[in-house]
Amino acid sequence: MTQEQTKIRKRITFYGWVQGVGFRYRAAHAAEYYGVTGWVKNNYDGSVTMEIQGTEEQIDAVILSIERGTYVRIENMTCQLLPLDDSETRFRVR
Repeated sequence: MTQEQTKIRKRITFYGWVQGVGFRYRAAHAAEYYGVTGWVKNNYDGSVTMEIQGTEEQIDAVILSIERGTYVRIENMTCQLLPLDDSETRFRVR
């Protein structure tokens, strides 16, 4: 497996215009399309957190798909690498 094909897991928190604009459902659709697993949820402070597991290329493609969405405006993101969750089988909206 090459570096691009190595599976990783990230926790990403998105800030900006990310709630009330279909962000989570766009994320779920893109995750299904690109074959990643994880979850996405709104936070009380207006941000959105996502844990996403797949290759770096798949994760980047999901984020780009979300950013292309109408009304979504990501102003900042924080990112943390996490251990893989091998029991996870799909992507969920929380």
